[in-house]
This record gives sequence, C-alpha cells and structure tokens, in this order.
Amino acid sequence: MKGSKESASLGPLRNGSRVIIIGGGPGGVSCALALHKISAHLGRHLNITILENKEFATERQYNQCVGVLSPPIASLFEEQLGLAFPFHLKRDFIKGYILHAGNEQILLEDNGDPSISLRRVQFDAYMLESVKKLGIRVIQTRAVDLEFFHDHVVVYTESLPVKGDVVVGAWGMDDGSATLFHRVTGYRPPHALSAIVTKYHPGEEAMARFGSYIHAFLPRHPRIEFGGITPKGNHVTINIAGKTVDSHLMNEFLDMPNIRRVLPNFSVAGKRDPEDLLFFKGRFPCSLAKRYYGDRYVLIGDAAGLVRTFKGKGVTSAALTGIRAAEVMLNYGISELCFSYHYDRANQDIIRDLSYGKFMRSLTIFLSHLRLFDPILRAAQHNHDLQSALLDAVSAHDTYRKVLLHVLKPKPISAVLLEMAKSSLALPLKAKHFPEDAYLDKIVK
Repeated sequence: MKGSKESASLGPLRNGSRVIIIGGGPGGVSCALALHKISAHLGRHLNITILENKEFATERQYNQCVGVLSPPIASLFEEQLGLAFPFHLKRDFIKGYILHAGNEQILLEDNGDPSISLRRVQFDAYMLESVKKLGIRVIQTRAVDLEFFHDHVVVYTESLPVKGDVVVGAWGMDDGSATLFHRVTGYRPPHALSAIVTKYHPGEEAMARFGSYIHAFLPRHPRIEFGGITPKGNHVTINIAGKTVDSHLMNEFLDMPNIRRVLPNFSVAGKRDPEDLLFFKGRFPCSLAKRYYGDRYVLIGDAAGLVRTFKGKGVTSAALTGIRAAEVMLNYGISELCFSYHYDRANQDIIRDLSYGKFMRSLTIFLSHLRLFDPILRAAQHNHDLQSALLDAVSAHDTYRKVLLHVLKPKPISAVLLEMAKSSLALPLKAKHFPEDAYLDKIVK
C-alpha cells in the first residue's frame, strides 16, 4: 500500500474530507451518523458516501440475523447518534429466556430493560433512510476493487468510481468484500460459525400460548452447538449454529422431541409445511480479524470480528465500533498508527473478552457432550449466581469474564457437585423441575 504514515493527510478528518463506507447495515449507518453528528459539533463538514448493494426498503432481502436487539441499543441510538429508536418496528419485547439442556430446562427471567425482536430488513431500511434524510449520499452498488494512494483512496464499484480520504469496511460477513480487501491490504476475515435460519407461522392462538420468551437449546449433537426459537409477533424464528451446519442438521434439530414440544402446532399429520420452512444460510464471526485497519482504512463490527464471541449483541457491537471508528478518525487521524493505538484501545471491552468467550464456548460444548448440564440446570433452580450466569450467557447482557466470575464461586460449585452426587446415587431430586407442558403453562400464566 502506497503512502507514508507521517503524511499530514493522515491526520484527523478536516472540513471537506471524504469518507466512503462499504456496507449500509447498522455498523455502517452508525458510523455515518456519528461522523455527521461529531463533525457538526466540531464545525466541520464531511462528504460521506455509503455503498450498499441490497434493497432493504423493498423487503426483497432476508437477513440471516435472528433479529433480537439487546440493551443498551435504544439509548445508544438516541444519546450517541441522535436517532430515535424505531420501537414501532418491534415484534415482541423479550421477557426472558428458557434454557434447555439435556433433560432439563430453566426459566431465566430478565428483570432489566427488555430485548426487542424485529425484522432486521425493516430495521436496516429504517437506518438507511435516516442517513438519507441528513443528506448523506447512499449509492446502491457493490464495491469491486480499490486502490490506495499517498493522499486518497479510490473504491471502484459496479456503477462508478468513488474517491475518498478514508474507507470504512462495514460489510458484515460478505465474502466478496472480504476477498477484495484481502487482496489489496492483507486483511484476513475472522473465523466464523455457520448458521441456518428459518421461520414458522403457527397461528395467532399458538403464538399467544408461546409467549414472549426465547427458547435456547444446547443439544447433545456433535455438530449443533446451539439453537434457538424466538417469538416475532405472528411467527417464530428458528436458528441453529455450528462449525458446518446445513439443511440436514436443521431437519434433525426440528425433529428432536424437545423442539417439537416447544414449537406450537408444528406438525400436521406428522408433516411440516415445506413452503413455510424456507432455510437461509449465514455465518457469524467467532474470532478477531487480521489487519482490520491500516493507512486510510478501518473495519467495524462483524467484518473486524469485533463482536461477542459465540453469540449475542451483533447489532449493538456493530453500532458501537462504528461510533468509535468515527471518533478516532475525527479526533486523532486515519493512519494505521492512530487506529492501532486509539481504535484498539476504545474496543478493549470487546477484545479482552474474546478469550473468555472462546473458553466458554469450549466449556459449553464439553459439558453438553458429557451430559453434565442436567445437574447444572437443576442446581441453578435454587442458586442465584448460577441463574445470573446462565442469563448473562444466553442474553449477552454481560461479558463472559463476569459470567465466569459468577460461576466460579464456592456456593455455585457446591450446588452443582451436590446435584451430580444426587444423580450418581439416584436419590430423589428436590430441585424444582417441571415437565415441559406444565413448565410452559407456568410461564404463560
């Protein structure tokens, strides 16, 4: 890549500076909104261009994200971006989670600000329309190549070349953009888990009975790491994830007895309606990318691997890293040295938790395969620390480091060991445990 780190043109964005953002999802739009708001406060005017190939407004796209936005996303939008959060797009307020593992399940009530389920394509359309109203240019096109020079960068697209001072990568897990940046900058995308997503419409009465709880599953399957069923107003979204999940594994998941008990009116004469179960395949990162910043470029959100390892808070992390990238570019500069110090430093809350997340992922797989979650869930029925840890793990409300601190206390460990001893001695269990139907009745009431 050409140019010098000492060049004055790599300093903070100035009046008239040009920013190109590849990707019009939550991360790219958040970066654009933050650039617009902060530059106005500093008395500068920036020329911001977003390149987005998808047509969100027509709803012809299907986003493989489950579509659950967790706190503090609403306050983040309103306080840091000056954008009203689109509560009118919500399908459900999530009251809590029901975690299924082995032969056990536990209700995890969420007493904080609720998460919100919505259709991601509608949310993305709202975000993109918001930047257009501010005069930020949005071009519906795909980036196909780019070149770096000592004083500018050029992004070539399917429609026209776009010249700028810096480029922001906000393309999520798009292979084409990742390949493009790898060829030019040496960027290496994060490792990723694959996912299958589908949706099912069980009818109004069945949805009322299902309630506003996300069902999370840790199945004893060597290739399915976790699965979920999420209420979305008039339907549920069903997802699974693992290293190499495919449609066959999704069908295996859907045929599991505990899944069939949870899904309302799922089968008719033992058969599913194939037209209502279209499968969509996606991926999400589980490691940090390599060379995700350099002179005149910086990557945010999924493209950088700056998300919670394993699962959770993808939209919130994308928005946060977009805001942080904007702050660095306006206050410090657009050189590799600036990003190395200021951008990495700003994202330490995410980066430092990656190793804990990887450990939690390995531990979860290990416990699930050895069928050790049964005593853990039974112990959690009457242990607050274990309940808090499980809630934070499945909801992504807190860091994995804090989850481990909750678990690695004498009382939780003792409670789990006691339940393991009871199981091995075949003693009557005193922990609260409900058959599936009675358990769901209890939640609905």
